[in-house]
Amino acid sequence: MLARSCLRSARSVGPAARNIASKTASRSASSSSSSAEEAASSWRTKALSGGSLAVAIGSVAWYNYQYGMSADAMTPAEEGLHPTAYPWEHKKWTKTYDHSALRRGFQVYREVCASCHSLARIPYRSLVGVAMTVDEAKAMAEENEYDTEPNDEGEIEKRPGKLSDYLPSPYKNDEAARAANNGALPPDLSLMVKARHGGCDYIFNLLTGYPEEPPAGAVVPEGLNFNPYFPGTGIAMARVLYDDLVEYEDGTPASTSQMAKDVVEFLNWSAEPEADERKKMGWKVLAVTSVLFGLSVWVKRYKWSTIKTRKLVYNPPVGGAKSPFKK
Repeated sequence: MLARSCLRSARSVGPAARNIASKTASRSASSSSSSAEEAASSWRTKALSGGSLAVAIGSVAWYNYQYGMSADAMTPAEEGLHPTAYPWEHKKWTKTYDHSALRRGFQVYREVCASCHSLARIPYRSLVGVAMTVDEAKAMAEENEYDTEPNDEGEIEKRPGKLSDYLPSPYKNDEAARAANNGALPPDLSLMVKARHGGCDYIFNLLTGYPEEPPAGAVVPEGLNFNPYFPGTGIAMARVLYDDLVEYEDGTPASTSQMAKDVVEFLNWSAEPEADERKKMGWKVLAVTSVLFGLSVWVKRYKWSTIKTRKLVYNPPVGGAKSPFKK
């Protein structure tokens, strides 16, 4: 009897042990499979984040390559020395032109620059109230002669200049200008500040950047002058500004840098004669738009206050009434 009971217990323990072993194996398998799935999901997440980052970087690089700032593959000798930046007062938002400097700069232009360069876009009337009075502008205009309209016989006569006339060119045409300057055409200075990269800084450094002698190793072609700020370093225009070259009416010392500064400010005015009016209008626009922005913010808050402060409350039926949506 004892032996039979032992055999029966052994038979019952065998399947139980097998069940426990199978359950343990299934649990370990499930845990291992879940850990494998977690590892795979984390790897996918990292791969997706890395791929998105690579796509973003590539997109930014492609956009910068296509539409970014252009880079000129030139040597400093070909591109010219980068001009030094100066704190020009007339470029500030709250500053205007120094009209004393404009008057001195126009004097430098008349006595030095006008022998080769023109100001074809500037009439005498624009100088009134900026660099001279009405009488001075009229007297200056009358010093030059201009063509009249053809008469009945088709002849064109000469007349004294008027305030509506433009400043005359030193040459009759481009061919005469080239013949007088060894084939080089002196450019018009009306928009020169806007036409050159660097603006005022470039022109000032160009006028004051002529060395006494070219540096060692510099090759200057025949007929040109060395200037490190000019592209190619070889410029047809020789140095034109020297100390005490002109005599200012207000007694300002006429040093090279002072004359260059004055004529650069005048050329900046000739390129942007409306700069002062534009700054005034800009401040008016900022003032008006600031007031309108404040009013719009107040109106928005006033109109939306009832909507943003609204509170929606659901009150269920009283008495436990049966809902019509329930069967």
